[in-house]
Amino acid sequence: MSQAKTHRPVKTLSPEVARKIAAGEVIDRPNAIVRELLDNAVDSGADSINVEISGGGINQIRISDNGWGMTKEDLQNCAHPHATSKIEQASDLMNLSTLGFRGEALASIAAVSRLTIASGTWKMSASITQDHLLEQIAPVQNGKGTIVTSEGLFENFPARRVFLKRPASENLMCRETFVEKALARPDISFRLTVDGQLRLNLPQTENIIERFCDALELKESPQLFSLLKQSGSNWSFELVIGEPSVYRNDRKNIFVYVNGRRVQEYSLLQAIEYGCQGFFPNGTHPVAAVFVRMDPSQVDFNIHPAKKEVRFKDSSELHHGISSTVTGHFRALGIKSSRDEENLQKELLQEEKVSGFDFDSIPEVKIEEEKPRSPFGASFSSPGISGGFGTGSTGGTGSLRSKFFDYEKTPQPKNLSGLVESALNSDKPVISAPENTQKTKQLEYTGQAGQAEQFNKKDSDGFIFIGTALDCFLIAQVDDTIYFIDQHAAHERILFDKLMTGPAETQSLLIPFEIQTEKEEEQRLIESLPLLKQHGFEGKSLGDGKFEFSTVPSRCTSTQQELEEAILKNMENPEKILYSVLAMTACKAAIKDGNILDRNAAASLAKKALSLSDPHCPHGRPVWTVLTKEQLFARVRRTR
Repeated sequence: MSQAKTHRPVKTLSPEVARKIAAGEVIDRPNAIVRELLDNAVDSGADSINVEISGGGINQIRISDNGWGMTKEDLQNCAHPHATSKIEQASDLMNLSTLGFRGEALASIAAVSRLTIASGTWKMSASITQDHLLEQIAPVQNGKGTIVTSEGLFENFPARRVFLKRPASENLMCRETFVEKALARPDISFRLTVDGQLRLNLPQTENIIERFCDALELKESPQLFSLLKQSGSNWSFELVIGEPSVYRNDRKNIFVYVNGRRVQEYSLLQAIEYGCQGFFPNGTHPVAAVFVRMDPSQVDFNIHPAKKEVRFKDSSELHHGISSTVTGHFRALGIKSSRDEENLQKELLQEEKVSGFDFDSIPEVKIEEEKPRSPFGASFSSPGISGGFGTGSTGGTGSLRSKFFDYEKTPQPKNLSGLVESALNSDKPVISAPENTQKTKQLEYTGQAGQAEQFNKKDSDGFIFIGTALDCFLIAQVDDTIYFIDQHAAHERILFDKLMTGPAETQSLLIPFEIQTEKEEEQRLIESLPLLKQHGFEGKSLGDGKFEFSTVPSRCTSTQQELEEAILKNMENPEKILYSVLAMTACKAAIKDGNILDRNAAASLAKKALSLSDPHCPHGRPVWTVLTKEQLFARVRRTR
């Protein structure tokens, strides 16, 4: 349906409409009022702030503080557009030391609600229908501080009010804003009351970890958190971070503050996660907050109406300082944990026996793929080729390795049912399809006389391989301790350690991988190319942030997208880039859950896993866990 074309002359908006439009940039829902009024309360020098919310903040928001207060003259001017005590001229924007500065908050609140401010013996009222009405009152709060109240949000703006959520949801957002402000100022006591009930009471404290845990109401003990400090040429920071056992599946509990403001600054959040790489379980994120103090002339907050974003003149030094400090902290923590672990093993497992393993004489690991079975025991024949170690796939002709290898030219074993191929020391793909799995199992678990043995006899090192469970765990015993070994994590760590030693056997790609980086990341990758080449990834710069990789390690089963993600994941320095790429390569090449190992291969992998100097996969997951005889007796309430 076509619209009639009519001429619309340019007109100046009425003050009322203009104020509503301007207010919408700052005040979009109740928590925005909480944010702006808390900024003013903190700037007032208060050491006690109370927030009261009713009806999700739609009905009423009341914030009181014990700061410097306001004079009659302040009250006469405060709710006019761009009225502020924080700056006087444009150059002041480059030397900000306060949270608020634009002078738009009170005017915006008055444009969309009924605003009252009481301080000393005076009260000012302002709204879209009344302008700075002053009346003298009895002294409030013993003449200390200020009380600011907003009522009837969007009563005069129904089009905006319909987009508000239920009061319970608005309450939750107001609470999140309250916590966000309280986190950065442990020297101020904060109280939050919702619909007449005290919800959060945060007293003053000198312990920033205590404030962090109390404000977020964390279930974990404060003892699991550390406070890290560092300073540079024009910056310093304090960083609260939990141990690797304290993790989340998203980044909601990572907070970044610059000069007291929480900001959406991805590069600093990224710096925290770079420092955590390799220490936290794969796919998880830390619980942390970094509080940066920076020379105001080096940072610009005047780029977002709600001051949520920030622009740095140069954040590279700060970025490196955060990531390296976090990495150093967890490395030190890891050294301590390793020593404790060794002491425990010496006490429970007679470590001197375990350390006597001769792993150079261990047989090569072999893999067999079991044919799928129906619930009734019948075997299905698989038309595809099953993938073994290094394929990065459980089978089928659609394996990712087809990008690198021509299966038609891959030598085929003459006796598939008896295939035994090295997976720990060979860079070649393994293809297996056992013909008679049931018969193989019978031979593995039966003695020569046809009678079952006790799994396997204890070898000279006190090691017994018990078997596999749940298609992913290898179970072994050393003296009075049972080890449950994650076969994927163990093989991944072994492959990673081997890839890190370099140089690796390589393969040329028929179609080179092309990777695109941002302009600021281009130089970092260029500096990383020689180190990547030493470990089998040969590439070159094509200019404009584009790179081409023509050679990869033979073990690499990754796609172009996976390699690009691994490289871009950690662009801090060549060592971090190499770590990320090799960790990805090892993960893709390692055996997966559901891969069935023959008994000799499984025993070999289990023994090698117990010899690892760092029993964690490159992404931070533990390779094994233990159950001692004493613990097992306790579970079944047995004393002897």
